[in-house]
Amino acid sequence: MPSFLLLEAACIFLFSRVTPSLPQQEVLVSKETIGKISVASKMMWCSAAMDVLFLLDGSHSIGKGSFERSKHFAITVCDALDISSEMVRVGALQFSSAPHLEFPLDSFSTRQEVKAKIKKMVFKGGRTETGLALKYLLRTGFPGGRNGSVPQILILTTDGKSQGHVALLAKKLKERGITVFAVGVRFPRWEELHMLASEPREQHVLLAEQVEDATNGLFSTLSHSAICTTASPDCQVGAYPCEHKTLETVRELSGNVLCWRGSRQTRTVLATLCPFYSWKRVFLTQPATCYRTTCPGPCDSQPCQNGGTCIPEGLDSYHCLCPLAFRGEANCGLKLSLECRIDVLFLLDSSAGTTLEGFLRAKAFVKRFVQAALSEDSWARVGVAVYSKELLVAVPVGEYQDVPDLVQSLDSIPFSGGPTLTGSALRQVAERGFGSAVRTGQHRPRRVVVLLTESRSQDEVAGPAQHARARELFLLGVGSEAARVELEEITGSPEHVIVYTDPQDLFSQIPELQGRLCSRTQPGCRAQSLDLVFMLDASASVGPENFAHMQSFMRSCTLQFDVNPDITQVGLVVYGSQVQTVFGLETHPTRTAVLQAMSQAPYQGGVGSAGTALLHIYDKVMTVQRGARPGVPKAVVMLTGGRGVEDAAVPAQKLRDNGVSVLVMGVGPILRDALRRLAGPRDTLIHVAAYSDLQYHQDQLIEWICGEAKRPVNLCKPSPCTNEGTCVLQNGSYRCECRDGWEGPHCENRVLRGDAPRARGSHQESAGEQQPPSSQQLRGRPRHSGR
Repeated sequence: MPSFLLLEAACIFLFSRVTPSLPQQEVLVSKETIGKISVASKMMWCSAAMDVLFLLDGSHSIGKGSFERSKHFAITVCDALDISSEMVRVGALQFSSAPHLEFPLDSFSTRQEVKAKIKKMVFKGGRTETGLALKYLLRTGFPGGRNGSVPQILILTTDGKSQGHVALLAKKLKERGITVFAVGVRFPRWEELHMLASEPREQHVLLAEQVEDATNGLFSTLSHSAICTTASPDCQVGAYPCEHKTLETVRELSGNVLCWRGSRQTRTVLATLCPFYSWKRVFLTQPATCYRTTCPGPCDSQPCQNGGTCIPEGLDSYHCLCPLAFRGEANCGLKLSLECRIDVLFLLDSSAGTTLEGFLRAKAFVKRFVQAALSEDSWARVGVAVYSKELLVAVPVGEYQDVPDLVQSLDSIPFSGGPTLTGSALRQVAERGFGSAVRTGQHRPRRVVVLLTESRSQDEVAGPAQHARARELFLLGVGSEAARVELEEITGSPEHVIVYTDPQDLFSQIPELQGRLCSRTQPGCRAQSLDLVFMLDASASVGPENFAHMQSFMRSCTLQFDVNPDITQVGLVVYGSQVQTVFGLETHPTRTAVLQAMSQAPYQGGVGSAGTALLHIYDKVMTVQRGARPGVPKAVVMLTGGRGVEDAAVPAQKLRDNGVSVLVMGVGPILRDALRRLAGPRDTLIHVAAYSDLQYHQDQLIEWICGEAKRPVNLCKPSPCTNEGTCVLQNGSYRCECRDGWEGPHCENRVLRGDAPRARGSHQESAGEQQPPSSQQLRGRPRHSGR
């Protein structure tokens, strides 16, 4: 044979080994319905007198893996059967080249025995002689059964690739009153499964690869004859669209390639073009109908609000996966609180540029905000104005104290259309937006204008916006991406602008707006968890007067944080003639107590060593045993006059390596090179010209602290394990591996002689957005000097 013919034959042989099809069955429903089908499959129960025989295909065509899945399907079915000698009897028969009885129906009278026997079944291998197995049943009946005096259920698992004729044999079985379920495994031949199954065939053809779906389908069919029931009377069988998918492998001509042909007559080899074929897989689908049982779920009423995802937990309970802004609230409900004293005027763009749809969306946003943020105890008062060519104060600020009345009043505000004159509206708001009888003096609330627009103004906005800000109006902008630049110009800062890309994202900005409204009176990063330690230079090089400046600055910074054991913890260390912990992280649980303790911090004098003070913080302050919380960002703010810092670079880096951020504030004519080394690779150094100028650098320090509070943390730094235990990270959590002689979640308990061998402690902490453990929760742990 010429060589090119041999090559062609070899190629055909190799490609003939490619699996010709990869069928699947898919129920075309939502993930929620798939979940309900899965739950319902576990709620079904069959308690009636009947004989169930599993006929399992053990041939080579399905393989050992699919045979094991067939066994798993059979075991799952048994979980819902009331197996006893009087009610449901179960037997099993394996077939391949010949049928083999695994156990008759009268062998076992308990579910545990049946499941154990099925689990021990051994894969036989051989040809797929389905016909021989059916002949065996026609000849002997159900082995150990009750001779047809009770319903007979045959559950046949096979790939449908029988090496003999089965149609007539299956018909004779069904004529004897035997109900046949044909359950496909691996890549079944659907035509043969339909030939084997009882009528209606769509209710008796299943796929064992999808166990919960298959068991649901089987029990749903049996429930029509009252053999099986569900735990809830509200569960119903429904018809759902499904598909039998087949992934066909087809041969396709791709082109011609150069090849060589030989000739016996001329004994020469000729170059010529030969066809080249490629193989590709094409999905072919056949529509079908699947009958499945679903039960009313706890999530049907959509209890999770504001984009929360409802996760069912059994039949009656659920939990909500909430977006970050709504975590901690029941059902992701929006419960905001405007704890600042403000008058808010929402200024809505009612021009043609925003469109009617955008205007209605802005009104809905205001409704949701006041419903979420206002209450009877709220200090905030709200009003609404709209503009296009002219300004209309539709709801004066403070007119409605009752939230439902305020919401109802918004419905009557009309859309006007017309030009977008934002500048003119801002000027009019500054003059009359908050009325004429405005409270004055220190008791006057802050006045805030929230501008909502999706279009650029047709008049000049910079001058009117500056005029409004000069009238002590705090301007916030909420708008689309197209309006970002103009909103930043109006408000005077990108920090005062909230932008959304998709219109539906507007409503998710409600918590963000709440935070911005009070940001002028509540700066800092109050919601961020943080362990913060101030370290003050109290040496003679600073002097008592300058030390008082540092105390005042430190107290002013502390005012920007919500001090409590669950959010921000504050500690203070001073150094001079000695290093002293004025108070630790867990000492004072309130901001008032912290501020009072800061005022009483002692000035020491003498020669100070910043390196010794940093090591003191490393060993005796910023440790879990002294109140630091695992999974919470940690920072040290060091205020120094620059003397005594020559030995501090290595201890500072030791803290950083242990997950603690270090910022150095150097005051006066400092030793720049030493402080630069101390600042570390991220150059965390703020230079202040004089102690009296510290107040002008407060915003810079707060910004750094808030940035550090948002950095990712390592749960094992500092180590929560005591007595030289080793902290090991695993799957977003940690565990402590204890040395011999210690045990407990944090290796805090000594193992006494004669005690049983200890089990290594394990403590799970989430590295995500969950609330960290407070120092009060950690306070009960035994104290140990070791880290």
